[in-house]
Amino acid sequence: MNAEAKQPSPVRPESEPTSAATTVPMWLIAGLLGLLFLGAWYFDARGGWFEAKVYAPYLSLADVQRFQPRTGGPEDVILRGKVLFEQNCALCHNPDGLGKPAQAPPLAGSEWVLAAGVNRLIRIPQLGLSGPIEVKGQVWNLPMAAMGVAYSDDDLAAVLSYIRNAWGNKASIVAGEQVKKVRAELGGRNQPYSPDELKKEAE
Repeated sequence: MNAEAKQPSPVRPESEPTSAATTVPMWLIAGLLGLLFLGAWYFDARGGWFEAKVYAPYLSLADVQRFQPRTGGPEDVILRGKVLFEQNCALCHNPDGLGKPAQAPPLAGSEWVLAAGVNRLIRIPQLGLSGPIEVKGQVWNLPMAAMGVAYSDDDLAAVLSYIRNAWGNKASIVAGEQVKKVRAELGGRNQPYSPDELKKEAE
């Protein structure tokens, strides 16, 4: 036997891996672009954006609350009163009910607001107030206009109910029938009350 034939053949080293540039298949690019287009179209068609049906008339949280279905309970009365108060009364008494120095007394914690009865309280916005009045130990002497005269019985009751239950106040709800009764008692009077006159009235 030949000696050379007995020698094993040399092992060839494994070749190093190589890389080469290749193109992405056009069908894959077209498919991705198609999916992107369909997603954008679907979002545009169903996303709402600034569609009035989605965003109007709810321009604020207050609007959302105002348009919620009502149950007729005390919470609804107070919420209605809050809207009316902020539209008309907050200018002088402040949205926080703390009043404004030299302009309007506070309603938060006011003994006039938190009285056991509402007979006197109804008369104040109905006819206005003239003369010095003491609220929480401080004397105020600026006239108040008859801001509630244009309200319906139920609306004036709602405002007063809100005032009696906002900013930490806790008192009974005012009913529209109570407002109606006081208005009937006032007859044709159109002169504002003085604090001394109010004190002569039963709570």
